[in-house]
Amino acid sequence: MSKTIKLEQKVQAKGHELAAELRELFRSKGIFVVNLIGSPGSGKTTLLQAIAPKVRGRAAVIEGDLATDVDKRRIEEAGLRAHQINTVGACHLDAMMVRDALETFSIEGIDLLFIENVGNLVCPASFELGEDIKVAVVSVTEGDDKPAKYPKAMRVASALIVTKADLLPHVRCDIDRMTRDAREQVPDMPVFVTSAEDGQGVDDLLAWILERARARA
Repeated sequence: MSKTIKLEQKVQAKGHELAAELRELFRSKGIFVVNLIGSPGSGKTTLLQAIAPKVRGRAAVIEGDLATDVDKRRIEEAGLRAHQINTVGACHLDAMMVRDALETFSIEGIDLLFIENVGNLVCPASFELGEDIKVAVVSVTEGDDKPAKYPKAMRVASALIVTKADLLPHVRCDIDRMTRDAREQVPDMPVFVTSAEDGQGVDDLLAWILERARARA
């Protein structure tokens, strides 16, 4: 047991070291990095598709999935450069995967990088990728109990993004409860209620991200 714990500690330490190196690299190039974490089907890719026309020419996306390049192709069709990382079973991206991706994926000429993590609200919350902020993405179709059920995801997130708001008339979802539960973990947590279908909240979310980018600069 002690050997296993020591190995895990070494792996985690190396991950933190690589994440710090990536953060330094991104900042040296003036790139603000957003790590999106959320369950499969929460609407991360669709949200990025809605954002894409507003940041075309200045943003790029790294996609994380167990298999296929479906989401990468969706992002490219929306007008942004994208790179696919297939984890082949791993439930999250890690700093080494991102570092290796940058060997073939150029980030020159951009000032905004979105990293869409593997669909999961558990593992991605524990791993840094050199990002400036994590944002937690939860759809109204998943149920309004998710912020309470996944407190660590809320604690590491700089904002909660509620997606698929256009479906609210058809599902039981209490946005006030989601907001309250998220803010039990992070007081004053920004909450953005969005719909990629009709554009609700997308401009406000992007304005907040760009404001954070300017503040860091």
